[in-house]
Amino acid sequence: MTAFVTGATGFVGAHVARALLAAGKRVRCLVRPTSNAALLAGMGVEQVAGDVTDAGAVARGIAGCDEIFHCAADYRLYARDPAEIYRTNVDGTRIMLAAARAQGVRRFIHTSSVATLAARADGTPVDERAVAALDDVVGPYKRSKLLAEREVEAACARGLPAVVVSPSTPIGDGDVRPTPTGKIVVDFLAGRFPAYVDTGLNLIDVRDVAAGHLLAAERGRPGERYILAHANLTLKEILAMLAHIAERRAPRVRLPHWVPLAIAHLEAPVARLLRREPRVPLDGARMARKRMFFDGGKAVRELGLPQSPIEPALRRAVQWFVANGYVSAPA
Repeated sequence: MTAFVTGATGFVGAHVARALLAAGKRVRCLVRPTSNAALLAGMGVEQVAGDVTDAGAVARGIAGCDEIFHCAADYRLYARDPAEIYRTNVDGTRIMLAAARAQGVRRFIHTSSVATLAARADGTPVDERAVAALDDVVGPYKRSKLLAEREVEAACARGLPAVVVSPSTPIGDGDVRPTPTGKIVVDFLAGRFPAYVDTGLNLIDVRDVAAGHLLAAERGRPGERYILAHANLTLKEILAMLAHIAERRAPRVRLPHWVPLAIAHLEAPVARLLRREPRVPLDGARMARKRMFFDGGKAVRELGLPQSPIEPALRRAVQWFVANGYVSAPA
């Protein structure tokens, strides 16, 4: 059986490709010529040049494949041109779905995000039923992922056997970009985290996320969504774990939410002028006002999603960032 993976040069996609190989499957990956493919080195996957917005490359890549794992996404909380995010996340998904229907694949696994769900103001974990309204979603990344889900729903209605998986916040080794969560780890190790805000995230080992993709292909019901989640933790608790791992002091000062929001508003025009990413993205500051807690019970019950401890995954993230030069070794 041959599996086709998009986004395999990225954090989640590379782990999915590795898990597929470990399961004894042939793996073909769509790789942009400009991408850093270091995570695929020595993995033994077939690489097809192109990206998800190139219908010809997608059709060539999918030909002869039984399963599609569409992990590619433009995951940024800031972009000078938001149209780039929509182009990859919405148009790219539409192209992938059309090619999968034409090929008649056995399963299409779409990697979405809990960003499409409406977190509650009181921090109560939400499940798959809490789909956000488009007008209530903050920023182009979240909006694009929600629109991409609608493309998947439409394809399912036309008979495509697609399953949506929504990872919460993966953590672990191989976060090349890094993701916004990976930046929390890097900034903490670099001493750039003097204070924190009262917010929260759901963390899950990225290896469990990869396993969840394979389980969704094997056991998932077409047309269903599965949240791949594990531990709901406050930012203070996450920083305390990192402090224990790195043997450093966790920040003790808690800032009111208006402080990072004000910084983000002030920094946004400067970042645009200097053509750089802001240190505090406005969308990120807005999202931090809520604890983004989620319930992964459905995936545990129906798929058998693993629930590995979080601290070892954070430790692997720390070790990987240090080993790959993102930050110097903790003192």
